[in-house]
Amino acid sequence: MTRRIKDFILSANLLAGTIIGAGVFSLPYVFKIAGVATGLFYLLLATVAYIAIYRMYAQVISLTPSEHRLSGYIKIYLGNTAWWISILMTIVGAILVLTVYLILSQSFGNLITPFGSGEDKMVIFWLLGSIAIFLSLRRIALLEMMINIGMVAIIAIIFFLGLIKPDNLLSVNFGVHWKSFLLPLAPVLFSLSGRVAIPAMTKFGSLRAAINWGTIVPAVLFAAFVLSILALSPVVTEDAVTGLVGYVHPSILIVVGIFGMFSILSSYVTIGYDVYKSLGLDLGFPRFAQYALVVFGPLVAYFAGLNSFIGLVSLIGGIFLGLEGIFIVLMWLKAIKKPLSLSTLLLIAVFAAAIIYEIIK
Repeated sequence: MTRRIKDFILSANLLAGTIIGAGVFSLPYVFKIAGVATGLFYLLLATVAYIAIYRMYAQVISLTPSEHRLSGYIKIYLGNTAWWISILMTIVGAILVLTVYLILSQSFGNLITPFGSGEDKMVIFWLLGSIAIFLSLRRIALLEMMINIGMVAIIAIIFFLGLIKPDNLLSVNFGVHWKSFLLPLAPVLFSLSGRVAIPAMTKFGSLRAAINWGTIVPAVLFAAFVLSILALSPVVTEDAVTGLVGYVHPSILIVVGIFGMFSILSSYVTIGYDVYKSLGLDLGFPRFAQYALVVFGPLVAYFAGLNSFIGLVSLIGGIFLGLEGIFIVLMWLKAIKKPLSLSTLLLIAVFAAAIIYEIIK
């Protein structure tokens, strides 16, 4: 294997592994509500949009002499106001992502055992994740591998089970529900988000091809996952997996629950530790305040009423990732010193549409 091919595989795998996450579990529900054709349209649109965004961000990184986090690049190219918005956007968005994992922990916990309430299982999950963050276990590279193995295993299990019952797809609406036409946009943006992988990818060769395939492969897997869920159960719940109870053998559901729990716990620790570091490096928070916000922020958000899986995924994908996408386009235009073109205007429009829909819906 040549160095070029090896770099391509490592780079594409890094992006794909970053993208494949909790967002995929929101897709079957919104696809069914809006119509499968609508969902697939947005999956294609978001794939093209994110390929462009990731290429732009990679070019911004390569054109900037020093290395920074996203907020650092925003400060250089867009100024202090945009920098403050990006800092708040990144930290609040990450806290809400942690809240999404708290919600999912109930779903996977209930697959493993019917004993105890969902919130009891969530609190246990929260305690384990918080202790791991406190011990700085983000440094263990094994966590990254656990995330990828867990998510791919779940998608593979659901896909092969779906192959057994393809006839159920005949009863699924593949048309368009115009009243819910924009509903899938924000969840799809959330699901395909993998911007944090780009800085590491710039150290490899074959960047354009790696970005292309690292985005396309997860999108194809997501489409297969959605169709498999729809084939397996006539009941499609917001989290995708709860609706499988009664339609899939309990032993298989336990395996799915275990893989899912390991994966989201690993993601919880990874994201939580990154937020902890950002609070210290970007905002100068003292260590106690860093831990307090990371540990208690998601729990407070949940009990304050932010406990709808689809609602949170849509909020993060529509508002926070919508702003992030627009910031990256504007940074890129500043970095390459070119005026706004029709293609970049259309790209901005995709993310602006997600923001506007989440505000007015």
